[in-house]
Amino acid sequence: MPEVIFPGPEGRLEGRFAPAPRPRAPVAMILHPHPSSGGTMNNRIVQELYKTFQRRGFATLRFNFRGVGKSQGTFDNGVGELSDAASALDWVQSFHPEAQTTWIAGVSFGAWIGMQLLMRRPEIRGFISIAPPANMYDFTFLAPCPSSGIIIQGDADEVVTPAATQKLVDKLRTQRHITIHHDVIPGANHFFQNEMPELMGSVDRYLDMRLDPNSPIK
Repeated sequence: MPEVIFPGPEGRLEGRFAPAPRPRAPVAMILHPHPSSGGTMNNRIVQELYKTFQRRGFATLRFNFRGVGKSQGTFDNGVGELSDAASALDWVQSFHPEAQTTWIAGVSFGAWIGMQLLMRRPEIRGFISIAPPANMYDFTFLAPCPSSGIIIQGDADEVVTPAATQKLVDKLRTQRHITIHHDVIPGANHFFQNEMPELMGSVDRYLDMRLDPNSPIK
């Protein structure tokens, strides 16, 4: 799990990178929760997502947004963090220009940034959004959402109301040519404190389905 430092818009960004084991391997990038709430690339869910994609043979990156850990700069309310994510994806793709597909996974604030990024990067073919803050940030930019993915939330989430997330899912499901999965984890709070196995089980089942060569979702 080598530490990497790469250039971002406001200076150096710190990450952990697992190179791909084979040519043309897919790329995955994991985005962490809100820095002002203690979110870093070492968040437990971020680390589990990283390991999941790494096990599946992806070139996998997690990194700290500006102002977090060794990453330079200061928090920019999402605008700069989106630029950080774009730079990070550029950096991974510079090693893997032949990547067959790209995935984005984000947790809470990171899910919001990730879904903005997929609007700008047509090579992103799948997303995993865990507890996207649908009642705190504007998601109307997803018009139309360009790729299929899964939204996962706990039904005891005390930060993001399940109703707001359901409204987002319903809106995305009206769009053609994409498929939005939605899993609700019983009893789980915003941090999936005691439901980590259930959360990662949901992620794994979804990836099994999507990465199957015969998957109906391309």
